[in-house]
Amino acid sequence: MKLYKYPKKENWLGLSKRPVIEKGTLDNIVEAILNKVSINKDQALYLFTEQFDAVKLKQLNVTDIEIKLANNVVSKELKSAINIGRQNIEKFHAIQKEKKEIVESTRGVKCWRKSVGIEKVGLYIPGGSAPLFSTVLMLGIPAKLAGCKEVILCTPPDKKGEINPVILYTANLTGITKIFKVGGAQAIAAMAFGTETIPGVDKIFGPGNQFVTKAKELVQRSGVAIDMPAGPSEVLIIADETGKPEFIAADLLSQAEHGADSQVVLLSDNRLIIDQSIAEVEKQVEQLPRENIASKALKNSMVILLNNIDECIEFSNMYAPEHLIIASEKASYYTDKIINAGSVFLGNYSCESAGDYASGTNHTLPTNGHAKSYSGVSLDSFIKKITFQELCKEGLKTLGPAIEIMAEAEGLYGHKNAVTIRLKSISNV
Repeated sequence: MKLYKYPKKENWLGLSKRPVIEKGTLDNIVEAILNKVSINKDQALYLFTEQFDAVKLKQLNVTDIEIKLANNVVSKELKSAINIGRQNIEKFHAIQKEKKEIVESTRGVKCWRKSVGIEKVGLYIPGGSAPLFSTVLMLGIPAKLAGCKEVILCTPPDKKGEINPVILYTANLTGITKIFKVGGAQAIAAMAFGTETIPGVDKIFGPGNQFVTKAKELVQRSGVAIDMPAGPSEVLIIADETGKPEFIAADLLSQAEHGADSQVVLLSDNRLIIDQSIAEVEKQVEQLPRENIASKALKNSMVILLNNIDECIEFSNMYAPEHLIIASEKASYYTDKIINAGSVFLGNYSCESAGDYASGTNHTLPTNGHAKSYSGVSLDSFIKKITFQELCKEGLKTLGPAIEIMAEAEGLYGHKNAVTIRLKSISNV
């Protein structure tokens, strides 16, 4: 990790930039994948799966037999743990349901909103060396609570052409049975454009690497909605003198092990905390099975020594992290100052892993500074809201003259006439 001591504020923006693949190269690769899938459909998916996942598939869909076998493979202990997470995630997202409230904006004029689940949604679940079955819970549960009629799931197969059984078990637990063995940008293309096997959807959800994120960005141009820009994982930790270096190091490494393109950042106004945390990182990383991946991510990561905690918060708001941990016994004191972050973890015992798995909040969050304008996934992400209004005769008589004046001022006489003709009808009764 690179150490920066008291950097000038004019250099903060540069420090906030994430490591990325050269834009032109990334765009060209992903656009080519999207084009081939949109034209050749299933055929392109088979070819890309063989090219990128090193497996030649006979079919893209997961069968009922595979789902049943997965249920037998997953241990009772893991099933119990997953169920705890499921219950808490369900509880947190269920309270986000909106009650219909009718407001009488003017006498005789009633307005309200109705929440309707998006009909067809596609969930992307990263696989590879760390199959994220927890993301199935984070996306599948709110999709079902929202009442989405069709929920499909795409995830990459292993070299045997199989899906990790825990992903299949968790998907089935949340009621998802349409599962496909497709990963990467090609999976996003399949859900966006539809193929002979994989149905097209109205909105695509799920995190992924820079290729997946770019694919989601590009398919938006075709009118397919996405949850948010959610690329490589990241965490920023603000630590004061009450932070615990061994905890800080563990949290940094918990994100670094996601992938070589992940980034972790530590901010503090205390040099001793920084030195002790760096020493702990160097000690703990050697104990990780994914040491090689974590070590690569650490090369793109940084530690910054600033003058005070207020400066740390100011830098964090500029960086807008996916995950923000305030490693302090006084963490709650700083909450009002946090304005840009995907999800915040307060105090020395609020590890980011809790949010990833079982506390109840959603772990599908905006990355790469997008927390400045995006929220994490919630029940609302799976819902569209339709407004209704109902005017009785009295309501139109009350509101009509104002509408006529405004319509005429904009030169829209057809709008004005739609009111005028009704007012005359009421007067003639």
